[in-house]
Amino acid sequence: MRWLEVHIDTNHAGLDTVQALLSGLGVDGVMIEDEEEFQDFLENNRDYWDYVDEDLERRMAGRSRITFYLEAREAGFAKLGEVRVALEGLKQEGQDLGTLLMTLENVEDADWENNWKQYYKPMEIGERLLVIPQWEEADPGDRVPLYLDPGLTFGTGAHPTTQLCLELLEEALRPGDRVLDLGCGSGILAIAALALGAERAVGVDIDPKAVDVAYENAAMNGIGRDRYTVQAGNILTDRGLTERLAGRQYALVLANIVADVIIPLSAQVERFLAPDGVFLCSGIIDTRAEEVSAALAQNGLKVFARREQNGWVALAARR
Repeated sequence: MRWLEVHIDTNHAGLDTVQALLSGLGVDGVMIEDEEEFQDFLENNRDYWDYVDEDLERRMAGRSRITFYLEAREAGFAKLGEVRVALEGLKQEGQDLGTLLMTLENVEDADWENNWKQYYKPMEIGERLLVIPQWEEADPGDRVPLYLDPGLTFGTGAHPTTQLCLELLEEALRPGDRVLDLGCGSGILAIAALALGAERAVGVDIDPKAVDVAYENAAMNGIGRDRYTVQAGNILTDRGLTERLAGRQYALVLANIVADVIIPLSAQVERFLAPDGVFLCSGIIDTRAEEVSAALAQNGLKVFARREQNGWVALAARR
């Protein structure tokens, strides 16, 4: 029998959180490697050895990793898909849990990619959109098709925060609008806006890898760089980036991020919005929705629509 050896890299603070997430998915019997615990163990057991293997010390340096095993067959690959989606949700909560990077051993990368993809199917979202994974075939019928290949790094559109934002986007968008997508990831929100009739869109993400992924997804949908541009940067700390974006006002500003980013971002949104523009924000845990609403109000933005799904909230606000 073949087994998949699965590693999730986190930090010391994230070990309990990730272990609880895995347990909730039925994944128990994990192994934990942690430099902090390793160093504590060494410090408290000095009397029992004369030296420590240097290779072991190097291997443990900076490591906080959880490892578990799954059978290399359909059920195992299905469970990998569940873990991947759950990790995406955990990332969006905004806690400092390290990279949350999931890697595999004892299986070829091609096997992993070819197997996890089968668990993502076309999704109807809102009244008009059909999100279709690039590797699937589907007849969109009367819906607007949105083709997507997120790779192993960015979201597939399956997470409630993305779905909620797409629903609000569909309602708020008007033909010819200009759109700014902050934290664009795979580009799904801006590309959806363009497919639904927006004139132009700009995407920004703190992760440079998002630039290529978003451009590739746009091209897959017949959208060129004459209508869609993407750049890497931090909107909260890069003044040059902020000034460039503020030079043109947008009918829709989108932010599917987390509450801890949306709250400070709310102080800058007015600089990007057209006079009758709308700010759509998602990625908000329901327990922090009122806190986000208060921050929006404090910065002159009034919430006029709210959507909820599975403990997540999306808000639409305008001046």
